[in-house]
Amino acid sequence: MLRVSAVTERWPVAGQFVIARGAKSHVDVILVAVTYNDHLGMGEGTPIYYRGETGGHCLSQIEAVAEALEDYTPRQARLAIQNRLGPGAARNALDCALWDLEAKLAGLPLWQHLGLKHAPGPLVTAFTISLGPAQAMQADAQRAAAAGHRLLKLKLTEHGYRERVAAVRRGAPEARLIIDANESWADLDIAAEASALTDFGVELIEQPLADGGDRGLASIRSPIPLFADESCHSAADVARLAMLYDGINIKLDKAGGLTEAMKIADAADTAGMKIMAGCMLSTSLAIAPAFLLAQRADWVDLDGPLLLAQDRSDGFRFEDGMILP
Repeated sequence: MLRVSAVTERWPVAGQFVIARGAKSHVDVILVAVTYNDHLGMGEGTPIYYRGETGGHCLSQIEAVAEALEDYTPRQARLAIQNRLGPGAARNALDCALWDLEAKLAGLPLWQHLGLKHAPGPLVTAFTISLGPAQAMQADAQRAAAAGHRLLKLKLTEHGYRERVAAVRRGAPEARLIIDANESWADLDIAAEASALTDFGVELIEQPLADGGDRGLASIRSPIPLFADESCHSAADVARLAMLYDGINIKLDKAGGLTEAMKIADAADTAGMKIMAGCMLSTSLAIAPAFLLAQRADWVDLDGPLLLAQDRSDGFRFEDGMILP
């Protein structure tokens, strides 16, 4: 019999995590355990607060389907929840726990069970510089570069972004830069602002306009690749987004698990779009399946555990700007 249990956990953030939508001092995650024939699978999801998700809401979703899954095999259960639950943290945590369980039952590491050709290797990951005064962001960038981070992701808003990017560039003159507007650039000339940011070596701009308000990007020719984040939740979104964006940031919480995330990556490849593998604030348990997706990504942003005051004891190692398996 397949048994599902879930709890919420609270993990403090290291300092403060600030983006255009606000600040966070902690993150609540959903921890799911699934047992079957004396094997245990684990998964973690982070409620997507800007979509109204909470820990309690996610627990209720999981509890609503748990009993119906009892007579299923792990694979049958994983396929069933794709229709019973929508994209989001609840399905992500359960989906990843079921993948973990399937791999253990098969006696294989998950990368082999997924059919990947090679064992996962180290990857350069972005390190987030939170939104703040330009001087503070410059100091944060300087410290990050000194710690070995070579790819920095800047959280920006619609005001003072050029000043902030210039400050970060001064603080980390050799670092690669990507920026995340978190849907805040509605009143800006995206093409003109992107042109201005080329002087600072910015490699991509993430979600400049709000989900649903980004249709105007179809007529924009940006010299810096534009990536969809909040606008992409499933593989069905990709065909539409391919007319607006150059790439997609795939996050397992948004996709509702590794199952849909891999489908999004396949659709992006078919559409000729670039891929970023991203994450929410989370521990290494949530990063483990995302790390497998990241093996096929053009940019990687899996620094969620680095932004916490502490990680799980068996978490990933981060060295010299890289995430190590």
